[in-house]
Amino acid sequence: MKPQTIAIDGPAASGKSTIGYHLARYLGYLYLDTGALYRAVTWAVLQRGVPIEDEGAVTALAEALHIDAVSPRPQEQDGRQYTILVEGEDVTWALRSAAVDAAVSPVSTYPGVRAALTAQMRAIARRGQVVMVGRDIGTVVLPDADLKLYVVASAEVRAARRFQELVARGQSASYEAILQNIRTRDAIDSSRQSAPLRPAPDAIILDTTDLPLEQMLRRVEQLVEAPHPA
Repeated sequence: MKPQTIAIDGPAASGKSTIGYHLARYLGYLYLDTGALYRAVTWAVLQRGVPIEDEGAVTALAEALHIDAVSPRPQEQDGRQYTILVEGEDVTWALRSAAVDAAVSPVSTYPGVRAALTAQMRAIARRGQVVMVGRDIGTVVLPDADLKLYVVASAEVRAARRFQELVARGQSASYEAILQNIRTRDAIDSSRQSAPLRPAPDAIILDTTDLPLEQMLRRVEQLVEAPHPA
């Protein structure tokens, strides 16, 4: 039986999103980058005029909101990888605004917000047939996931990937600055008290440093096709 819930974690630019989206399409499952839920709370906070620095008010809103994620519907073939609904409203593209970009970081650090969204992520996962990507999915959100992958790559390779992405979009970029940012983010994510970045004990480690994309994707296809307990 194919795994019904797949948890994929790893540091920034490791390739986890590419792997997750490919697997979801390969299996016909929902793909969900869980960072979108933190963006959804941030969007709602901004819409309602709640001060970002008011942790109690932000947490209360996160606890009250109903956020859902579904695969794109036929009328939504606009490049999205999933559809995010807040109280039934499609906010998928609104979550990519500059205002949300600027405010999501502090919102995502509030323990109460993380707890509220963990509950919502678990509710989504209970429906099955989901590939969920983040930084604490296998360790905190879905510790009983049928398959757990932890994707890594050297900081230098990850910085080069991010640099090439930015250049391809016509944006100016500094490889050294990106590398420093990645190293700083790794240190913060790995040392934080709440849900530090680390592989689950039973996660399969995928090192994409020297692995070509096609080879990496074939490898994960083999993993999901391998026999799994019913």
